Amino acid sequence: MPPPVYRGPFGKPQAERLLWRAGFGPRPGEAEKLARLGPGAVRSLTHPRRERLRGPKPHDDRGRPLAPYDRWGHDQLWWLDRMVRTSRPLAERMTLVWHDWFATSREGVDSTRLMLRQNKLFRQHGLGSFPELLTEVTCDPAMLLWLSGTDNTRWSPNENYARELMELFTLGVGRGYTERDVRQQARALTGWRNSWSENLGPVRFRFDKERHDPGVKTIFGKRGHFDWRDSCRLCVHHRLHPSFFVTKLWGYFVPVPPKTGTKRALERLYVNSGYEIQPVVEAILRHPALYTGPRMVKPPAIYVTGLLRALKRGIDTESWTWLMSLAGQQLFYPPNVAGWDDARWLDTASYRARWIIASYAIRPHVLKSDKAKLPNDAAKLLRRAEAFLGDPTLTGHTHAELRRFAKRALSDARSQWKKEQYPALIENALRQLLAASPDLQTC
Repeated sequence: MPPPVYRGPFGKPQAERLLWRAGFGPRPGEAEKLARLGPGAVRSLTHPRRERLRGPKPHDDRGRPLAPYDRWGHDQLWWLDRMVRTSRPLAERMTLVWHDWFATSREGVDSTRLMLRQNKLFRQHGLGSFPELLTEVTCDPAMLLWLSGTDNTRWSPNENYARELMELFTLGVGRGYTERDVRQQARALTGWRNSWSENLGPVRFRFDKERHDPGVKTIFGKRGHFDWRDSCRLCVHHRLHPSFFVTKLWGYFVPVPPKTGTKRALERLYVNSGYEIQPVVEAILRHPALYTGPRMVKPPAIYVTGLLRALKRGIDTESWTWLMSLAGQQLFYPPNVAGWDDARWLDTASYRARWIIASYAIRPHVLKSDKAKLPNDAAKLLRRAEAFLGDPTLTGHTHAELRRFAKRALSDARSQWKKEQYPALIENALRQLLAASPDLQTC
């Protein structure tokens, strides 16, 4: 049996959720356009046209072009800009997924050049073959530095990458491997090295047969003269890999685990496709659980990017670097090799950061109370605030609370000058409250 497919109504609310879960939220009018595609909406994301960045080009606070290789934080701004302006949101979202899955931090790599090279790798293979992606990641220079791959020699095997290859990347903690498998995998993965340049740092990453252990290894009960390619192949063909893969991938799009029938159907689809990523992603995006299940908290990168897309604003300030860090997600700096913990996106500290993020996003458009001539009407002010943020779908509770706030605020405007100036102040407040509301923190 194939995985279940959503057959319910597909209007603007469903299109919005799809765009948030499989991308970075809609630009104004984009959800309505996607909704008109109906069943073809998912395919438009999984089979996009050629990449075309849309919108204002990025710059720093002084109006200068970004310098991702030279200035601190500009690598993060460079990637945020791609998220904001991309015409292939799913492809870019999968780049973020793989950055979390194969979490590599510049803290240990200490090279923007190599981190951006890895980022390009994730983008190129994000919806392709998982075995090919895994093989490329295994010999990727940033990963080799991050998990001690170039320190792994036949004379002194290093187990760092061998352990994470199975524990975090392909099988799961304690699933189907032993400490002996870790040691044997480390031997198979020996042989990588690099040179050093005074100007560029680590360069010329290459496989050196002299550093590789050519002896017989026993991995998962199989014997052979295994090398690094064999390590990846053995993990992907392990009987427990498909269940790990589909469950972990599912978790990036749906906040509750898949039911047993769905999980097995996705596993069959994955294996029968030759371990391709795209068919599984497409099946998840078509699944009823994505549209009828509970809401997900947006990661900070998604929240920031979605606000900017809704406002048609590009990257024009370096403030996003420290604001993202304050919110708990600094691109290219995952907290550890396990990546970010999605269960910790919202707490008293990180929500304060999101409030400030909303304020910074809205700041260039703040209405002047002594100049803006707005209606003295709560419903109209709320309608304007909603339109300002791209008319997001709101719950009845959020809409009622915002309207109640506007009515109470307007009721205090008794004098003539208050009646003239309060509407602009109230609409500014409505924009901020809406941007920080539960409806915009989740999708």
